Amino acid sequence: MTTQSDRLKALADAGVSIWLDDLSRERIETGNLADLVKEKSVVVVTTNPTIFAAAIANGERYDDQVGRLVADGADVDKVVFELTTEDVRNGCDILAPVAEATKDDGRVSIEVEPTLANDTQATIDSAKALWAAVERPNVLIKIPATLEGLPAITAATAEGISVNVTLIFSTERYRQVMDAYLSGLEKAKEAGHDLSAIRSVASFFVSRVDTEIDARLEKLGTDEALALRGKSAIANARLAYAAFEEVFSSDRWKALETAGANAQRPLWASTGVKNPAYVDTLYVTNLVVADTVNTMPEKTLDAFADHGELNGDQVTGKGAEAQAVFDELAAAGVDLDDVFVVLETEGVDKFKASWIELLDTVKGQMAQAAQA
Repeated sequence: MTTQSDRLKALADAGVSIWLDDLSRERIETGNLADLVKEKSVVVVTTNPTIFAAAIANGERYDDQVGRLVADGADVDKVVFELTTEDVRNGCDILAPVAEATKDDGRVSIEVEPTLANDTQATIDSAKALWAAVERPNVLIKIPATLEGLPAITAATAEGISVNVTLIFSTERYRQVMDAYLSGLEKAKEAGHDLSAIRSVASFFVSRVDTEIDARLEKLGTDEALALRGKSAIANARLAYAAFEEVFSSDRWKALETAGANAQRPLWASTGVKNPAYVDTLYVTNLVVADTVNTMPEKTLDAFADHGELNGDQVTGKGAEAQAVFDELAAAGVDLDDVFVVLETEGVDKFKASWIELLDTVKGQMAQAAQA
């Protein structure tokens, strides 16, 4: 009889690193995070402002720290910084044995302030501040793949900071992200940093691509258009992987690899299925390939544990098939360039909105602490 842990272990054994898209002080202090590592093959956790807002609003485990910070005269930005870096630091400590036992995993990811997504220098400064505050080698600093974020990726990597590049939607932007990472490694090497200590992932968003393109296909309404629903996101990810294989087999990469550098692994993000008509493990089963990451919300993790299927490598060698899907999308009338502009713009806006949500949540907690 196949158990839940068996399915997740099989996924991990296929070379997919299972990352949980959630963190809270409750998970840390109750031992839940340690249990997930032990029982469900979770090797990394990622965070974002919405996750932190929910954790702070729904639990009392932050109250004492908020009270102390308010008593010390901290403003809301200081309180948010201290609360979130405390959780990430403690999460890193729990995952430290995984980091020691594996080459790339055992990490916790924390995001630079989203309102800085279009400000290169401010993003660099935020990344440095987070890296210094968490002060753990197994933290990843999350930087968005906006045009302004690209030089920040290079600058942070050049400083020896491990980066999780987020909000990647198009293969064109993904190539720019990989170039930014390699440029950062080259600068880090010149500065004398130990390249083997630097890690990076490139978070390629999946489900939102289907959501946006499916809506356009339904608006077009032709039989050809409707037949393409649910195919865009997986095809997009497969094209991204083909680009990864090309870049990380180049002479430029081989020179860095010889110097001890680690490849920037592709990460499939936003893998929770948003369309109830699709199988809830769609973006896990169909994106299995070794040396990649799948970051899942707990609902998706549990769904795969319960009934997920493994059908071998579903990505390698499928670039031509994926390109054919994109050719059909263009022929059906989908403006793919516009799709990716819209997705990035909406992605940044959603990140900023989630930051405001976090600030508002913390302000509420601070007001309660001041009255106590």
